[in-house]
Amino acid sequence: MFKNHPKGLIGAALSNMGERFGFYIMMAILSLFLLSKFGLDKTSATIIYSVFYALIYILALVGGLIADKTKKYKGTILIGLILMAVGYFLIAIPTPTPVPDLTLYLILTCLGLFVIAFGNGLFKGNLQAVVGQMYDDPKYTSKRDTGFQIFYMFINIGAMFAPLIAVGIRNWWLQKHGYLYNSDISALSHEFLKGTISPEASARFTELATEVSKNGAPADLAVFAKDYLNVFNTGFHYAFAAGIVAMLISLVIFLSNKKKFPDPGAKAKAVASGQAPAEIKMDAAEVKQRIYALMAVLGVVIFFWFSFHQNGVTLTYFANDYTDLSKLSLDLGFTTIKGAEVFQFFNPLFVVTLTPIVIGLFGWLKARGSEPSTPRKIAIGMGIAAIAFLIMTIGSMGLPSASEVKAMGGLADAQRVTPLLLIGMYLVLTIAELFISPLGLSFVSKVAPPQYQGIMQGAWLGATALGNQLLFIGAIFYENFSIWGTWALFVAACLISMFTMLFMVKWLEKVAR
Repeated sequence: MFKNHPKGLIGAALSNMGERFGFYIMMAILSLFLLSKFGLDKTSATIIYSVFYALIYILALVGGLIADKTKKYKGTILIGLILMAVGYFLIAIPTPTPVPDLTLYLILTCLGLFVIAFGNGLFKGNLQAVVGQMYDDPKYTSKRDTGFQIFYMFINIGAMFAPLIAVGIRNWWLQKHGYLYNSDISALSHEFLKGTISPEASARFTELATEVSKNGAPADLAVFAKDYLNVFNTGFHYAFAAGIVAMLISLVIFLSNKKKFPDPGAKAKAVASGQAPAEIKMDAAEVKQRIYALMAVLGVVIFFWFSFHQNGVTLTYFANDYTDLSKLSLDLGFTTIKGAEVFQFFNPLFVVTLTPIVIGLFGWLKARGSEPSTPRKIAIGMGIAAIAFLIMTIGSMGLPSASEVKAMGGLADAQRVTPLLLIGMYLVLTIAELFISPLGLSFVSKVAPPQYQGIMQGAWLGATALGNQLLFIGAIFYENFSIWGTWALFVAACLISMFTMLFMVKWLEKVAR
C-alpha cells in the first residue's frame, strides 16, 4: 500500500492514528457525558459540544499561522501533542456527581476541553501540511490523492476502536460497583433529584432502578440516583484517561519518525544561502485565483460538516433514545460493550474497509481516462450524504417526538427501531465522507500557494469549525420538532452543497490544473 509513496507517510499516518484514537474516545462519549454529568438538556449540551468542536478547527488556523511563520512544523506538532495530553488529564480527574457546584465544575471541564482544542489546533492541520509537503516532490505528485486517502484510512483505524474502549471502561466500572448499564437511567436520575419527573417517567424509573441494581430493589431512590450517577460518570472520567495513553503513544511514534518528515525551515535556509534553488513564485493574480477557489470550496463543505458531525450529537441522541441497544451488545464477562456510543464504531470501520475499494475504483477509472476530478468527486459525495440522511428520514417516520419520549421516561425495547437503521445510514454516509474529506485535504494541498500551505490547511479545518458551530441547530430541531423532520433538514443541507459544487466545478477544475 505504501509502495511508491514517501517514506515519512507511514510515520505521519501512525502518529495521527494514535492521536485520533484518544480524540475519538472523547468525541464518542462527550455529549452523553455532558448530559449525565451535569444534567443538561440536549440543546445546552450540544452548544458546549459544538463550541468545543468548532474551536478545535478554528485554532488550527492559529497553528497554521505559527508553523507558516516559523517554518517549524514539527516543533509545533510536538507541542500540540503535549498540550492534548494535559487537556485529557484535566477532564479525566474524577469529580463527584451530582456536582456540588454546577458552574465551577462545568468551567473546569470546559478548561480541559479548551486545552485539548488548542493542542489539536497546533497538531492536526500542520501534520496534514507536512503530508502535503511530502507530495510536493515531483516523484510523488501524481500519488497525492491516494496518499491522503491512505493517511485518512489510518486516522480511522485509530477512531475505530475508541468508542468500544470508552464504553467498555465505563460499563466495567458500573459492573464493578453492582450496576448494569441502561440508556435512560442517567436522565431519569437527574429528573428525579430535581423533582421534574413526570408520574409516568417516575414509575418507569422505579422499575429500571430494580433492573439495573444487582443487589435488588433500592430502598431509597434518591440514594440510588446519586450513587448511580456518581459511578456512571466516574466510569466516563476513566474512559477520558485512556486518551492520555493514546497521546503518549502518538508522541513516541512522532519522535521516532521525525527525521523522515520534510523540513521547510531547513529548505528556506538553504535557499537563502544559495545552496538550493528558490521556489518559483506564483504571480499575485494566480495566488488570488487559487485562494478564491479554495474559499469557494470551503464555503460549500460547511454544509457537509454541519450534517456529518451530527454523529456525535443528534445521531448519538437518536441511538440512545430510539434504538434497541439490546440487539447491539457484547458481554465480555468483566464488562459489556453496550451503549449509544457503540454506533460511532461503524463509521471508522467502514472507512477502513471501504478506502481500498474506493482507491481501486478511482484507479480503475483513471486507467480508462474517466476518473472524475477532485471537485466533481466532492460534489458526488454531497449527493451521497443526502441519501444517507434520507434513509434516516424514512426510517424515523411514525416515531414519537423527543418530548413525548421524555414524558414517558423512555421507550421500551419493543418500541425502539432496529440498530440496522443507523448502521445502514453510517455505511452510506461513510461513502460520502470518502468522496469529500480526504479528497478535500488533497485539493487544498494541491491548490494552496506554497507560502500558505499551513494556513490553507487550517482554513479547511476552519470551514469544518463553522459547520460544527451550527451543530446546535440539529439539537433544537431534535428536541422541538419531529424526528423525521430533523433528518430532512440535513437532506436539504447536503443537496444545497451538491448543486452549488456542480455549478462551480468547471472553474475549480481549471484552477486546479
